[in-house]
Formats: sequence, structure tokens, C-alpha cells
Amino acid sequence: MEEDFLLLNPGPVPITDEVSAAMDEPMVSHRSAAFEAVYERAQDGLDYVFEQSTLDGTDTATDGGGTSLLLNGTASMGMEAAVANLVGSAGRSPASDRTQSGNAGDHVVSLVNGKFGRRFARIAERYADVTRVEVPWGESIPLADVAAAVTDETDLVTMVHNETSTGLLNPVAGVGRIAEDHDARFVVDGVTSIGGDVFCLDPWNVDVAITDAQKALAAPPGISAMYVTEEVVDDLDGESAPFYEDLEWHLRKAESHQTPFTSAVPLFRAMAVAVEDIVAETMPERIIRHRRQAAAFRAGFTEMGLDLFANADDATVLSNTVTAVSLPDAVAGDDADAFFDGVDARNVSISGGQAHLGGTIFRVSNMGGLPDDAILRGVRTVGEAMADAGVTVDVEAGLDAAREELDVAETASADD
Repeated sequence: MEEDFLLLNPGPVPITDEVSAAMDEPMVSHRSAAFEAVYERAQDGLDYVFEQSTLDGTDTATDGGGTSLLLNGTASMGMEAAVANLVGSAGRSPASDRTQSGNAGDHVVSLVNGKFGRRFARIAERYADVTRVEVPWGESIPLADVAAAVTDETDLVTMVHNETSTGLLNPVAGVGRIAEDHDARFVVDGVTSIGGDVFCLDPWNVDVAITDAQKALAAPPGISAMYVTEEVVDDLDGESAPFYEDLEWHLRKAESHQTPFTSAVPLFRAMAVAVEDIVAETMPERIIRHRRQAAAFRAGFTEMGLDLFANADDATVLSNTVTAVSLPDAVAGDDADAFFDGVDARNVSISGGQAHLGGTIFRVSNMGGLPDDAILRGVRTVGEAMADAGVTVDVEAGLDAAREELDVAETASADD
């Protein structure tokens, strides 16, 4: 008998029946009191996730607090909004006054060790002069290199916390200290960490944090969320940003639980239910579960004979929400289809590598609300598909190792 479909991609992730049902409710106006109540529920839940993502439930909000915003676009919109509102001097300067990489006068340091760090840098290069602190994808960025790049002339530092493309958890705390030492603003892509792992606002000196609906929050794709600390509000210049991404306008409308433009009402409803589910589980329990399941994936794959892809060094550790594994030579490159077809045949969906990592790695996610049985099925499916494709693996050894890890409370984090 065929097993039910199992989605193990690093986004979108599975959603609950309750989250799905929320989208089927009768339509209402995005300017109605009914919608405002939905937005407020979502905001309240997001406030909890952004501010209390710790193992002991400690509140990490700054003294001035902050505001959770829901955006009618994915996290790339939030990444651009954060950059464009903090650098750019009221819009793009004349071409004759711009440097090759952006507006003269504003300096951004962007950390790059994967696809999404590169995306953040490419966004910033449209608005400012950018210094990339860059290493090969999957390698760890030395904090010493960051310290050498950030100066008193730096206006903004951008980085990805959990690099989805490679399975590394980058050291936000260390980079935040460097940014603070030079009075630079600090914006963090927490797309595949927030809602699934430890994230600290004030202790890590984070000014703006961004996440996406379809990742660890376990909501449908299409909208995203951002947390703007009160301390950074005076630095925002909505006139320098694209019209749709004016954060000053978004913040004003959020005071009445509204967005500046037509809201994706069904998606906002789904988000409200999804974050309420997180509140009910509690972030400490959710973090522990994600870490336990990630450890099970890592142990299962390595014990069966596969190699993890990323190189965790210095203050960087392996991700607790996304696991990247190198494809053996027998199923690498043009031969990768034999493996991925075997996974598909077992009604499981995983992801390959992105950009130049295509045919080099595969990636699995444990984000959201997956039961432990789903992790074991993922390990078994990968092992069986590898064996069918001609790779020598010990599937049972992998399953035994995964089962053992599922009994362990927690694993390492870069920033505990």
C-alpha cells in the first residue's frame, strides 16, 4: 500500500488541516474589523515568536520593544525593504553620482556563504556600496574576516542566520557584536531559523529580523513577516525605498492592524492559526523538537555511509532545521536523477542543490510540525533510493542511529 505524500523540502513545509481550513472561511474586506482582528492575532503570535525564541522562554526584546509586520510578499520583499529603508538617501541618486554597485556614501557589509547570503548582497548592491565577506558555499565565515570588513563608516550589516542552501547556522551573536562596536545597523534573514531555533533580538543586537510564512512558521507561502525594533525606527527612510516597501507606512498602518495595500486575507488567516499553534506548543519545546529531529537526520545519513555537505567551523554550527548531504559519486551530476526518481517513487519530496550545487547535494527539512515518524521515513527513503541507484549504504544502521537521536533532548547551537 502506498504511503501518504511526505513533503520534506526546506520550504514550503507541510501545514496542518486547521491552517488549511482557515483559508476557506468566507471572504471579508481587508479594511474590515474582521480582518483587523485576524491581523492582530497574527501580530500577537509573531511577537511571541520573534521575542521569545529561547530555550527557557526568556524575552529578548529590546527595552523599547518593536513591531511585528506582515508583508504581502515573500521574505525577499522583506530583505529589500529592510535595506532600502536604511540606506539609499531618499531614493536612487542620479546615475552620474552612483558608484558601480549603488549609491555613493552608504556602506553595507554583506556576509555570503550560500545562495541567500548572496541574494542579500545583490539586493544591497542596488542601494549602496557593498563589501562582501564571502567564502565558498557551505564554508564558515570567520568572524575575524567580518571584523576586518566592518568599519566606523559602515551603515548596515546584512547576514543570513540559517543558510538554507547549505545547511549552516551562522553566528549572528558574534556579527551583531561587531556591528554594534561600529554603530552599524544589523539586519538578519532568519527565514529558516525563526520559529524553529533560538533567535535573540537584543542580546544579538538585531535591529530588523525577517522570516517567511512557509518555513519554520508552517504557514502557506506568499506572505512574510518582519520585526522592526523601536530603536531603529528613527533611521528608517521610507522615501528611499520602493513605494510598496515603505516601512514607515507599514508601521503606521500596523498600529491599526492594517497593511498599506490590499492584504492576502486567506494567507493572513492561515498565518494567525499557524503562529497560535506555535504559542500553544511553546518555543522552548519547538526548539528542542527541531534540534532532536535535525540530529536524527544527521546521524541517520552519516551512519548509513553518506557525508554531510557543510563545513561548520569557528563560531558556525550545522543547521537544526535543514540538512544538506553530499551526493556520492555514483549519483552525482547527470546521474542524480536515478536517486531523486527513487525518492519520488516512494511518495516523498526532497530538494537538490541550488545553482552550482545542483547534482552535488540533496537537502531535507525538519521545519514546522513534523512527527518523529516522518524523520525516520525520510532516512529510510533516502537510504532505499540510494541503494536502488547503486550506492552501497547501510539503511538499518542509519535508522538505528536516527532512532537513538530522537531520544536526545537537544543539540548544539551557534548562539546559545
